[in-house]
Amino acid sequence: MGLFDSFGYKGKRALVVGGATGMGAAVAELVQDAGAEVVIMDIAVPSLAGAAYIEVNLADKGSIDSALDQLGAPVNALFSCAGVADGTPGIEKVNFIGHRHMIDRLLAEGGLPRGSAVGFISSAAGLGWESNLERLKDYLATPDFDAAVKWVEDNGGADYMSTKQAICAYVSSAAFALLKQGVRINAICPGPTDTPLAQANKELWLGFASDYRTELGLEPSTPVEQAYPLVFLCSDAAVAITGHVLVTDVGYFAAGLTESYPPATDIARFLTGRLT
Repeated sequence: MGLFDSFGYKGKRALVVGGATGMGAAVAELVQDAGAEVVIMDIAVPSLAGAAYIEVNLADKGSIDSALDQLGAPVNALFSCAGVADGTPGIEKVNFIGHRHMIDRLLAEGGLPRGSAVGFISSAAGLGWESNLERLKDYLATPDFDAAVKWVEDNGGADYMSTKQAICAYVSSAAFALLKQGVRINAICPGPTDTPLAQANKELWLGFASDYRTELGLEPSTPVEQAYPLVFLCSDAAVAITGHVLVTDVGYFAAGLTESYPPATDIARFLTGRLT
């Protein structure tokens, strides 16, 4: 075995939740090419040859439990990629609560053994989580699926930005406890990426930061360009990284916050909770 093998997935079992389309599909294809046995959970049927498929509806606790009952042997890498846009009923369940329930059950039943890793897809829309941490702590302290849904009903949060902030806060706050069990957890926060979900919300999602990309001669990211860093974070090569929220936006927020690209400064400060 060579040193670079730590970047691969040979002999590993990877579960990709939301692996039928978009970034999740790119993750599934990439880890399969890296040597993993791939299981895809999604409400849609995937097209990746050689991958096992289990249907799941993340808005339905019973569906999640049924899918996990079918999963069988433990997984070494869990990619929590499924997500929906504003206006989707049950968005808080699909984007966060359902994923967390799946992680909790896998942990309780030994489904994530020592040395395994969890990788979330959050969003640049979730980067203001730190300024809302006190509120989010109360949410995260409600781990039961139904109780968490009720918390959102009572306190708000059934929107895209709130669900993505919840992911970021969860990844950062859960990392210590998970590492005691030998499990790492990280997330990426992509900028505009050309996926079916983004195309369905094209004006808002793909129009964001278009001036920045035009000046640099760039197009929105492709799904596989976002899959690369997420797959790295769940590989053994990233063993020193946990609790990290990696911004994968081709530098837009960095350029805005440092005023090296002034047109991005106000929006970057606003979305990261630093606008005064």
